[in-house]
This record gives sequence, structure tokens and C-alpha cells, in this order.
Amino acid sequence: MTLPRTTLTVLPEWIDHNGHMNVAYYVLAFDLVTDTVYETWGLGLDYPEREKHAIFTLGMNIDYVSEVFDGEPLSITTQLLDVDHKRIHYLHTMVHGNDERLVARNECLCMNISLDNRRSAPFPSSVRNKLKPVFLEHQKLAMPDGVGRTLRIPHKTPDDLSSIAPLG
Repeated sequence: MTLPRTTLTVLPEWIDHNGHMNVAYYVLAFDLVTDTVYETWGLGLDYPEREKHAIFTLGMNIDYVSEVFDGEPLSITTQLLDVDHKRIHYLHTMVHGNDERLVARNECLCMNISLDNRRSAPFPSSVRNKLKPVFLEHQKLAMPDGVGRTLRIPHKTPDDLSSIAPLG
């Protein structure tokens, strides 16, 4: 099966003082892709007006794997990892448009919100009817490595901290 794919180009204003794409613009690129994918899932820009609901992001992880530079092409796929009556969990994978090397990944957990009371709410049937076939197809794919991970420094031994000078 083919995952939805969006292509972008690294813009000059996305470049930071290190000469590569700034971390904030990875988030922007992933957000632009989210808007595109949400349109196909019934959660597009008309969703708040049409259903009086919205999607709020509860949390995200971003892994920066490879640098990209001004003018370089990007290709981003989206895999719907899980869904329940009011949440979606998905992964964007960004690769370089020329050589397909992994550039970054963005894992998101989002909640459906009723705009009447600003609380979580079940997805309307119009959205459930679009998400279900996508999820059934995406379930056939392997769960990508690292999904659901937490950020931490793994210490091998308790004395790993002995090399750190006291602060202050």
C-alpha cells in the first residue's frame, strides 16, 4: 500500500545561522502536511464550521535525523498508527526528495474537541467513516521502530554522573 505523500521544498527563510533548516521549520513543514492529510480524513480547514469540532494536538515527538539545506526537496508520508472514538495517533516521515534518506519523523497524538464546550468529544460519523478505511489499510503496515518512545538519557551505571562537574 502507498501512504499519502506530500512534497515540499526547503525555503531560504527556513535556514538558520548554522546554514541548515531550523528546527521550528521542521514543525512548520509537518504542520503543512498535517493540513493536507486532514483534508482527506474529513478534518480539514472546514471541519470547525462544518461539524463544530476541532482537532487539538496533545503531544508530539520529533526526531531530527539528517540535515537539509536551502532549495532541497522533501517528501513526507503519513501513517495513521491508531484511532479510537476521539483520538488519532499518526506518524509523519520526512525523507530527502532526491536520495530518500531519512531526514526527520514527527509522531502526533491528537484529540477531537467539541467547540461548543471545548471538551473532548467523539468523532462525528462523517469523520469515522473516512478514518476507518484508512486505519484498516494502515494497520497492514508494520509499526515503525521508535513509535511511542520517551525522551531520556539512558544511564548505564549509577556513576555515569561522576564525569559531570557540579553546577554552581
